[in-house]
Amino acid sequence: MLGSMPPSLKIVGFDTFLVRPRWLFLRIDTDEGITGWGEPIVEGRAETVRECVHTLMERLLGADPGRIEDHWQRMTKGGFYRGGPVLSSAVAGIDQALWDIKGKALGVPVHELLGGPVRDRVRVYTWIAGDSAAELADAAVARKEAGFTAMKFTPFQATPHVPAAAQVKEAVGLVAALREAVGDDVDLAMDFHGRLSPAAARRVLPLLEPYLPMFVEEPVVPELSRDLRTVVEASSVPIATGERLYSRWDFREVLATGIAVAQPDVSHAGGISELRRIAAMAEAYGVAVAPHCPLGPISLAASLQLDFATPNFLIQEQSLGIGYHPGNALLDYLVDPSVFAFSDGYVERPVAPGLGIEVDERAVREAAERGHAWRNEVWEHPDGSFAEW
Repeated sequence: MLGSMPPSLKIVGFDTFLVRPRWLFLRIDTDEGITGWGEPIVEGRAETVRECVHTLMERLLGADPGRIEDHWQRMTKGGFYRGGPVLSSAVAGIDQALWDIKGKALGVPVHELLGGPVRDRVRVYTWIAGDSAAELADAAVARKEAGFTAMKFTPFQATPHVPAAAQVKEAVGLVAALREAVGDDVDLAMDFHGRLSPAAARRVLPLLEPYLPMFVEEPVVPELSRDLRTVVEASSVPIATGERLYSRWDFREVLATGIAVAQPDVSHAGGISELRRIAAMAEAYGVAVAPHCPLGPISLAASLQLDFATPNFLIQEQSLGIGYHPGNALLDYLVDPSVFAFSDGYVERPVAPGLGIEVDERAVREAAERGHAWRNEVWEHPDGSFAEW
């Protein structure tokens, strides 16, 4: 039942936690004992984002946490210099925590505050990896047997501007082997990670058409977004992009290029408030939304709240099995990890207030004592020049 916000609710404190494998968590406290959690992070730049969070929070201490939109506008525009992944990720984590507080204060999950659920469960996909077609196929079959109906992998490693025939054929061969291993009742997605040039993407994508991928993600780097139309028009393969776009203004040009799937990240693109707007913009272009989320439990929880209230939602990424860390780190910081129980490739609608999770603060504080300094790899081509990771 919808309650009411305490009339004098005020933000009285906050804390940030660097936790392994590569995440940053934020806790915001109020004078009524209601706390909110967020996940502001740029992977590999966690310390930088942390400092930005501390700067932004200076003006929020003593403020009403329920004025989410007002805070969002002031955080994103009040510093005169705007935009970029560090600022938008810091804003994103704060925004998540404010929605968490508001949902808890009102006694409802956040998706109820976004118009209510439009579905009863959300489809998720998993990652697979391997050093050969056989290893990838074995991993895919194992994920299928575990109940997943969609999976994603990366077929290209460091790729020159014009990849050799052997590299192209190897990548296409991996896709063919996976399709044969799992059949047609499993959706396959490929993440190119921006490793191809527009010309290379136009050559490769038509070769993938017989295997009917669900989508190909980030065929080119975001700096080349204006060239996406030529990539889209090169084949019938659905194109997805957006993990490195940080606002609705970044998406404005991209949505008009004919992409099939927008992939904003709730911890990078301004939080729940901005992803809600990006999703609505995407709907006007007939574009589905599949939020990017190779991150931690708070980011996934925030993504799911959006998914349940977003009509043009397609599928949700999650980090179990992603390969950046051993074990089940996604679940290690939750009091009750069953909220992320996947059954037949779906997760059920959360009903707890706020983001729908209870963060294990003891585990978070213990992890923060160790901290981390995670950095992504920097790749090189055989000639020693820089290669996209």
